[in-house]
Amino acid sequence: MAKFLLVLATTADLALAALLVGVSGFLFGGGPESMHAKTLAMAGYIAAIIGCLVAPIAGFIFLKRGKAGLGLAAAWVPIFGALVALAIPAPY
Repeated sequence: MAKFLLVLATTADLALAALLVGVSGFLFGGGPESMHAKTLAMAGYIAAIIGCLVAPIAGFIFLKRGKAGLGLAAAWVPIFGALVALAIPAPY
């Protein structure tokens, strides 16, 4: 059961990373619809993408070492972080 949930978390994390890469042009692009975000926002954005890619790997490593609960928690952190970010209202 833990391995199934870990594979599900991996799929969700990779889909989230693909979504972040897909919409990055709206934040950092040079077009008229871009927000022209600065360096600190770009660093945070890159850290989020790396976190989406590293979290499932850490989850499988923890599962292999017999810590299934910790592995599941590590793999689901980016998904729950994205849900929390969606719950925060826009500042305008």
